[in-house]
Amino acid sequence: MRTTLAALAAAATLMAGTAAAQTPSPAPAKTPAANSAKAPVVRTAKSLDCSKQADAKGLHGKPRKSFMSGCKRA
Repeated sequence: MRTTLAALAAAATLMAGTAAAQTPSPAPAKTPAANSAKAPVVRTAKSLDCSKQADAKGLHGKPRKSFMSGCKRA
């Protein structure tokens, strides 16, 4: 009886260990071709003009972003 209980305990320990050791399947790899096929950014004439004005004013960061937003709406 003791050997049976010992065998059951050993089997349960082994089964619990293998269940915890399993790793999930890896995510599918992204292909480099999918990343290189991005469409080029098309900028309007208004956006380019506003960008030139911002460059002339020496704007960078948040002030440039605010200026560009207002300029493109005008």
